[in-house]
Amino acid sequence: MMPAILFWVFSLVAVASAVAVFVVDSMARASYALALSFIAVGAIILQLDLDYIGVITILMMTMEMAIMAVFMVMYMGMNPALMPMDMTHHKRRSAVIAGIVFAVLAAGALLIPWPEPMSAPPADPTRALGEALMGSKMLVMLTISPVLFATIIAALVLANPRGRYDRHGDDLDRRGPGGRPEPDDPIKGGLGR
Repeated sequence: MMPAILFWVFSLVAVASAVAVFVVDSMARASYALALSFIAVGAIILQLDLDYIGVITILMMTMEMAIMAVFMVMYMGMNPALMPMDMTHHKRRSAVIAGIVFAVLAAGALLIPWPEPMSAPPADPTRALGEALMGSKMLVMLTISPVLFATIIAALVLANPRGRYDRHGDDLDRRGPGGRPEPDDPIKGGLGR
């Protein structure tokens, strides 16, 4: 009973957050909604006892959305990423294309004859899939993981090398109340002495 309830809860979260991607009014919120949708799908996959695929889905989608958020802030700044905006463009054309793609995929799934299996399935399909995907590339994946993490840190450092509050370099200590330049600050148009 409990697995069925969890399945429906995760399914509802996945669908609702996927819909939220197109309903929320900012890129950052859409990214978080998409991440939540993929995490819910990963939880459903974990429920099906496909541990490897479920964990990889959750980890990959979480890191992908984190990288997207880093580049969003790096190129746009924090405020534009949270500003209200319309997340859908060319609505009529998008709806027509989506309908056509859905019809083609549904027709393919229903009309094309499914192939007969050539051999019996392996005893542990998750292990067989993991070995098929990662068997010769495990060293590469172990190397890429810290490189991706270092890339995220480097992108943050390059986006704002002086820190959040030090926007004008050394003249910060000469600022008066409210962050305004002191009158004797010639750099910022003060009167000077």
